[in-house]
Amino acid sequence: MKARLMSADSDFETERETRAGEEELIQDLDLLVLWRAMAKGDAVIFESVRSALLAGVATTEEVRYRQAVYRDCREQSEVVREIYALANEAIAEKKKSWRGLGIDSNSGEPLLHASIKELEMFVGVLRRLRRITEEHAGKFSSEGFARFFATLRHELDDAYFNEVTGHLRALRFRDGVLASAALGDGNQGIAYVLRAPKPRGTFLHRPMVAKPSFSRTIPHEDQGGHYALAGLRNRVTSLAANALAQSADHIGSFFAALRRELAFYLGCLNLHDTLVDRGLPVCAPTPHPIASGKMEAHGLYDPCLALRTTAAVQGNDLCADHVPLVIVTGANQGGKSTFLRSMGLAQLMLGAGAPVAADAFAAALVEGVWTHFSREEDATMTSGKFDEELQRMSVIGRHIRPHSLLLCNESFSTTNEREGSEIATEIITAMTEAGITILFVTHLFELSHHFFAHHRDTTRFLRAERGADGARPFQLIEAEPLSTSYSKDLYRKTFDANLGRPADTSPAPGAEHVHEAAGSPRIRT
Repeated sequence: MKARLMSADSDFETERETRAGEEELIQDLDLLVLWRAMAKGDAVIFESVRSALLAGVATTEEVRYRQAVYRDCREQSEVVREIYALANEAIAEKKKSWRGLGIDSNSGEPLLHASIKELEMFVGVLRRLRRITEEHAGKFSSEGFARFFATLRHELDDAYFNEVTGHLRALRFRDGVLASAALGDGNQGIAYVLRAPKPRGTFLHRPMVAKPSFSRTIPHEDQGGHYALAGLRNRVTSLAANALAQSADHIGSFFAALRRELAFYLGCLNLHDTLVDRGLPVCAPTPHPIASGKMEAHGLYDPCLALRTTAAVQGNDLCADHVPLVIVTGANQGGKSTFLRSMGLAQLMLGAGAPVAADAFAAALVEGVWTHFSREEDATMTSGKFDEELQRMSVIGRHIRPHSLLLCNESFSTTNEREGSEIATEIITAMTEAGITILFVTHLFELSHHFFAHHRDTTRFLRAERGADGARPFQLIEAEPLSTSYSKDLYRKTFDANLGRPADTSPAPGAEHVHEAAGSPRIRT
């Protein structure tokens, strides 16, 4: 019996190997903030959404399969939460059972009784699951839930419950244990077989002639005889006990898988409700096949930023169909890095079959999302920041695959402009030729100007806006790169305010190119 709510033909597992660059991805996109908001303190939901977002799926059909199941979860959230609670209850009760305390699988009688108790508990939960199926299955329309409820109807019919109840009653051996054996070398018993107990006959159906038999009663004081009899009983019941334990494990595995899969959808519901309560849009993204080159967003925003602040969050638009490179330039702290994170999160959510924080989002599935963000100075570094950047890019270069998405935030800005631009140009050219899509946030004017002058047809150029008064509207527009990042705005805003003078918001010279001062406060990137 399989849940199969995450995929039509495979199981959903949360245990997976960590790939190269995964920890950097989690850090750069603030994924822990997202997962914690989705989990709301539930460890199972946290692990499910974590695994789903990092693993993703391979085809648009799989994404649509999950989207349809999620749509049912939204429309029937109370029923879904009731099923999830049942799965939690079953697993919690299983952990309390005697088997959960480490009973030896070779100890037939104790294992048998523990497995009987466990199965009786499972039967009670399965009956309640069957009741939910009968009452609510007609309200669900997705393929995933249709198959799930059809399986429950087929597997959990009245005949199943009657048979299981009968077996559990018989295995209590209230009328004693009936077994057969053969004699081996030295008249030792071999080939023990546990037999079904004979039904008690009525007076009219009792045989008129009793078959010859031999019986022996062990005296009460014969301690050795009682030990031998207990060992014999344990031996003949061990096969039934192991079979019963395997049956209990099978049902327990079903509830564990059901809980893992429903946990992902409940995490999506939690995120959806949190963002909608803030008045923010959430959409069902449109998946396109790998290598189709689709990338379009409307009102896209960073959900992690929305989860950390009560201030208004600005969305952005992007249309970069069949374009392998997007370069983002403009004013310091104008929303460039936030936009980059929003794109990475949207791509991960799309690939997992989850809703996206946007008015609308459509993109090709990717083989993986990679990040190369600038790092703060770290006293524990054994080499310089520039060497550290090169090392991380080297790891990406060895492991990234075609049709992946690479997000670069101020990469190679730790060296001089000419060297940084040359290195970045070579890396961008090599990777885009290999079929990798790149979104590159940079203040390197030589870099952005090179691609604007020579690769304008295959590159989109976005620029963070700056108001006439120096304010940051956190809005990106499609525009030519400028040679200034308006760092003087931030300098004046910080130091003039500290000196008690009105800030001078006059535009910085057009040819100026000053990086953000290391000691200036982070406002928003």
